Amino acid sequence: MATHQLVAFNTALDSDNKIHDDEVAQRFGFTGGLVPGVDVYAYLTWGPVQQWGREWLERGTMSARFALPTYDGELVTVNWDGEVLSLTNPAGTAVAQGSAALGSDSAPVLGLDGHPLGSKPAKDERPPAGPDVLATGTVLGAWEANFHAERHAAYLADVRETLSIYGELGIAHPGWVLRTANWILADNVVLGPWIHVGSTVTNLGLIHDGALVRTRGTVASSYERKGHLFVDLDLLVTADDVPVARIDHTAIYRPRQVAELA
Repeated sequence: MATHQLVAFNTALDSDNKIHDDEVAQRFGFTGGLVPGVDVYAYLTWGPVQQWGREWLERGTMSARFALPTYDGELVTVNWDGEVLSLTNPAGTAVAQGSAALGSDSAPVLGLDGHPLGSKPAKDERPPAGPDVLATGTVLGAWEANFHAERHAAYLADVRETLSIYGELGIAHPGWVLRTANWILADNVVLGPWIHVGSTVTNLGLIHDGALVRTRGTVASSYERKGHLFVDLDLLVTADDVPVARIDHTAIYRPRQVAELA
C-alpha cells in the first residue's frame, strides 16, 4: 500500500458555487466550505501517476466517488494499492473512494461524432438549471480555452501536487482536465449551490503547452434521488481537436436543502 499525505486546500472560496463558502455550506449541514470534488480527484491521481507515470496519463482510467466532504486545512491521506484508491481524513474515515487501471497497450481511438460541438449561451442568457434545460440528450455548449504550461504551475501548487512530471513535460494535470467538466456545466446553466459527487475518466492523450482545449458533450441522464436533482454528463475533451479524455461526470445540481431552505 502506497500512501501520500497533503493538507487539503479549498481553491473555490471565490467561486460562484457557494457550497464552497463556509457560511452557506454550514446552512446545508456541513462543517465548512467543501474542497471541490475535482481537486479531491486531483489528489487521488497521485497513486496511479507515481506508479505508471506518463503511460497512465495517456491511456489510464480512473473512477472516483466523493461520499463525504473534504475540508480546507485537513491533513488527508491518499491510499493506493495498485488498483483501489481512497482519501482518508484525519479521523481515518474514507471521504472518497475509487479505482484506477492502466488499460490496454494503446488508448482507445475515439472520433468526435458522438459528442456534438454545441454553442454555449451568453453568460447573462443562461437559463436556470432544471429538469427542462438539463433533459436527457441535451447538447451542451462547448467550453474552450488555450492551455498554458507556465500558468499551470499555480494550479499544481493549489492541488498540492508533488510529482514533477507535469512541469517536466509541460502538460496538463488530469485534475485540471476534470475541472473543465465543471466549467462546461456552469457555462450552460445558472446554478445555485451544487455538489460534484463522482466522475469516471478515460485518459486518451496529453495536453501540451499552447493547445486549444475544448470540452463538449451532452446530458446523459437527469433524475431525482432522495430529494436531490442529479445530472450525468457525457463529455469529450480535445486538444487541437484530438480527443484526450472521455468523462462521465455526476453532480447534484440542486440539493434538496435548496428547497428546504427556501
